[in-house]
Amino acid sequence: MKLSYDVEEADFEESVVARSHQVPLLLDIGAEWCGPCLVLGPVLERLVKEYDGRFLLAKVDADENMRIAGRHKVRGFPTVIAYSKGEEVDRFYSMQTEGFLRRFIDTLIEHHAQAADTVAQAA
Repeated sequence: MKLSYDVEEADFEESVVARSHQVPLLLDIGAEWCGPCLVLGPVLERLVKEYDGRFLLAKVDADENMRIAGRHKVRGFPTVIAYSKGEEVDRFYSMQTEGFLRRFIDTLIEHHAQAADTVAQAA
């Protein structure tokens, strides 16, 4: 499974919602002309490799996939949305420090694990 990949409207449900049931996922919504997006993208790419499968990175070009941006009520770029178990659980806007990004990712991974434990206990 690829750790980082591009998403379009046609494959959004499978590539984001369905995959986030197995592995927590960051949805990075940006645009080619967005300066902060060009800075954040490589940092997220490096972190997804470093975390080695503990989360996935799905990338959306908002100019080519306006419906995805609209559905998520994106007001600025970049917008990064955390998905776990098929649902949005958190988000942030604009460029952030690497420390912030690591805390955000760690919290997402922890949330996903707790949700999995809750489901297992209910079964």
